[in-house]
Amino acid sequence: MSTRVRVRFAPSPTGYLHVGGLRTALYNYLFAKRNDGVFVLRIEDTDQSRKVEGAVDNLIRTLDWAGIHFNEGPGRDANHGPYVQSQRLTIYRDHAHELIRKGHAYYCFCTPERLDELRKQQAAEGKGQAYDRHCRALDPAESEKRAASGERHVVRMRIPEYGELTMRDVIRGEVTFKYDVLDDQVLIKSDGFPTYHLAVVVDDHLMEISHVIRGEEWLPSAPKHVLLYRYFGWELPVFAHLPLLLNPDKSKLSKRQGDVAVEDYRAKGYLKEAIINFVAFLGWNPGDDREIFSMEQLINEFDLERVGKAGAVFNVDKLNWLNQQHIMLKPVEELTALVRPDLEANGIMGIDESRLRAAVALMRERIPFVIGFAESARYLFVAPDTYEEAGVKKNWDAETGPRMLALAERLSAMSAFETAEIEGAVKALAEELQIKASKLIHPTRLAISGRTGGPGLYELMAFLGKPEVVSRIRNAVEKINLLVLGA
Repeated sequence: MSTRVRVRFAPSPTGYLHVGGLRTALYNYLFAKRNDGVFVLRIEDTDQSRKVEGAVDNLIRTLDWAGIHFNEGPGRDANHGPYVQSQRLTIYRDHAHELIRKGHAYYCFCTPERLDELRKQQAAEGKGQAYDRHCRALDPAESEKRAASGERHVVRMRIPEYGELTMRDVIRGEVTFKYDVLDDQVLIKSDGFPTYHLAVVVDDHLMEISHVIRGEEWLPSAPKHVLLYRYFGWELPVFAHLPLLLNPDKSKLSKRQGDVAVEDYRAKGYLKEAIINFVAFLGWNPGDDREIFSMEQLINEFDLERVGKAGAVFNVDKLNWLNQQHIMLKPVEELTALVRPDLEANGIMGIDESRLRAAVALMRERIPFVIGFAESARYLFVAPDTYEEAGVKKNWDAETGPRMLALAERLSAMSAFETAEIEGAVKALAEELQIKASKLIHPTRLAISGRTGGPGLYELMAFLGKPEVVSRIRNAVEKINLLVLGA
C-alpha cells in the first residue's frame, strides 16, 4: 500500500447525492487536502437494478458545485482505473477464484426457491435470517465441475464458525465482532457481478486506499472486509466509520421526513459555502465555539480525531442561520450576480448593475436565500400595489393621510436627498406637528414598501430617490384612505 494518504468516495449512481453522501465526500476530501493526499471518486454500480441514467454526471456536477474536486476518477485516470465497478468485472472474478483456490470461498448452488423456504422456516422458528451453509461442505472438485458446466451459482465467503474478530476504528476505538453472527456473504452474484463486499475490498487495495472513511451503516460489514484483507494477505487500511445522520426526533435521516438530496437545497437557493459549513459540523467540531468556516479553514482544521461517535442531528434551522451568515460575508459584487437570475425569472428585468449592487448592499442582512430575493425585495424596483393589512390597521387612521401629504410636500422641497437630511426632515415635521416621530416613520415605511419591516427607513428612502418616494407616499394616501376611510 502507498505510504501517501489516498482516500475515496464511492457512491452508487442512484439518482441524487444524499446529504450523508456529501458529508462522506467532504470528510474524505478535507482529510486528503489536509494531508497532501489523493481524493479518488469511484462509482459502485454493481447493483445494476438501482442504476439511474445520468446519475454519474449529476453526481460529478454536484460535487464540483460544492467545491469538492476529485484527483482521480471517471475521466481523470491515474493508473488505478477503471473507476467504475461495472468495468472491472474480470478483476473481481479473478480474485473470487483466488479465494476459492485458497479455501476461503466456495460455490453455492442453492436455488432462490430453496433460500426463500429457508428464510420462511427461520422466521417461523424465530431465528435470524442467515444462509445455512448447505453448500459449504460440497466437494471442491465437484463444485468446480458444476460451476464450469454452467449450473447457476453464486460464490460465498467462508466465515469462521467460532471465535471473534477485533478491529480498530479511528472514531470508535477497538470494535469486536463474534463470527457466529456473521453470514457466509455472497461475493459474486449469479449474474457474474460482485457484491459490494468483495468489490470494495479489491478496489480499495488495488487503488492503494490508505484510509476508509465511510458511514456508520457500513460498520456491521467491516469484519467481513477485514477477513477478506486477511484472506488475500493484504495490509489493512485505516478505518473510520462516521456517525449516523439523524432527524430532530433522533430517527435516521430519510426522505420521508424532508429533503435529503443536496440538489434540493441547491434549488432552494442555499449557498454552497453554507451547505459545506453545515455538513462539516454533522459529526465534527473544531474543539471551540467557532461556527463559521470557509472550505480553506475546514481544510486547515479538519482532523478525524475530532469526529464523534454520537449521531448528528440535521437541524434545518441551523442550516438557515449559516446560510444567512455566509450571505452577509459575501462580497456585494458576487451576491449581485447570484440574485440577478432570480429577479429576471420574476419579471424584474434590466436593472442597472450599480443600482442592483446598491439594492443588495441595502438588503444583505435580510436575504435568507438568493432564490426568493425578488419576492422579498420587489418593492426596491416596483412600487407596491398592496399594503400589509395588519400594518394598515395598526399605523393608519383618519389623521395619517394629511400628515403623509405634508411629509410628501416637505420631501419635495429638499435639495439634498441623503440619509441624514431625510431623517432630519422627518423629525422636524414630527416636532412641528407635535407628534412622535414614529407616527410618521411607520406609515412612511408602509407607504413606500407596502410592508412593516425592512432595511433602515432613511437608507431605503435615499435608495429609492426623492421623486419615487414622494410619488409612492401620495399613491398610498389615496389607496389606503379608500381602504380605511372609504374616501
